Amino acid sequence: MSGDIRYYTRDVIDHFRKPRNQRSIEAPDAEGRAINRACSDVVRVQIKVEDGKLKDVAFKAQGCVACVAAASMTTILAMGRPLDDAELSREEVAEALGGLPESKMDCSVIAPNALAYAVQQYLSSAAS
Repeated sequence: MSGDIRYYTRDVIDHFRKPRNQRSIEAPDAEGRAINRACSDVVRVQIKVEDGKLKDVAFKAQGCVACVAAASMTTILAMGRPLDDAELSREEVAEALGGLPESKMDCSVIAPNALAYAVQQYLSSAAS
């Protein structure tokens, strides 16, 4: 396990050890990928859209405790949201996890960025 778990909340540890929606979606409508170049954490988010809402959101991540936990929480927060309200902030994700150490806040934005790229890809393909 990367990182000292003493610095994380129980929710963070729970989402790291039992990530929600860490899987692939069969025939996703779109996919986004984001990387934190400072630490090389990578998150890929896939989405399924129905009636203008995020019907399914899944992720794959290669990263630290905070990165995986934030990706897991991002999928939960995003599920069911309308596309025009799918943008999540790192503060929103960190707060939902009960907080993150300041040094790990950059890890909480990787999955929301990947989600934003997936939504942009979906909207671009729908417009063409």
